[in-house]
Amino acid sequence: MILDEAEVPGGGLEASSDGALVGRAVGGDRAAFAVLVERHYGFIFQVAFRWCGNRANAEDITQEVCVRLAKAIGNFKGESRFTTWLYAMVINAERDLTRKVTRDAAKTEAWGQHNALFGEAEVGDDQEERIAMLWQIVQQLPAKQRDAVLLIYGEGLSHGDASEVMGCAEATVSWHIHEAKKRLKLLAKRAEET
Repeated sequence: MILDEAEVPGGGLEASSDGALVGRAVGGDRAAFAVLVERHYGFIFQVAFRWCGNRANAEDITQEVCVRLAKAIGNFKGESRFTTWLYAMVINAERDLTRKVTRDAAKTEAWGQHNALFGEAEVGDDQEERIAMLWQIVQQLPAKQRDAVLLIYGEGLSHGDASEVMGCAEATVSWHIHEAKKRLKLLAKRAEET
C-alpha cells in the first residue's frame, strides 16, 4: 500500500504529491481523486494522441482511462511513478480501442461484401440503410443459422473457429451458412417488396 505522504502545508490537495492523492483516493476521498484526474488529464490525452494519432480517438481513450482509473486506483502499489503506471493504462486503452475499431470495420466490411444478398444493388450512400435492413433480416433466421452468420460475417471467425463456438462440426457450420444465404435472399426480396 502507498504510504500517505503529508500534504504540503498551506497548499491543500492541489499541492499534494501523486502518492498522497492516490492514498487518499484509495481511501475513498473523491476530491483527491478529482485532483489526480485533473492533474494528469492532459498527460493522458497527449499519450493517447501520440499512440493513436487521431484527436477523436484520443479523447475517447482519455475518457476511458479516467473511468478505468476510478476502478483500478487501488492496484497502484507505488513501485513506480504514478505517471509510469498511468502510461501503461493509456497504452492498454489505446490497444483496446484499436481492436474494437478493427473489429467494427471488419464487421461493416463483411456486411458490405455480402450486399449481393440484395441482388445487384450497388454499394453507395444507402449502404448503412441496407446493412441495417440486413441486420434485421438476419435476426429472423433460425437460431443456428443466425449464430453461424454472425460468427462468420459479424465476428470474422473462420468456419473452424465458429464450429468450436457453436459446438458442432465445421461442415455443419458451412451448411448453416449455405442455408442462411438462401433464406436471406428470400427475406431480403420480401423486405424490398414491402
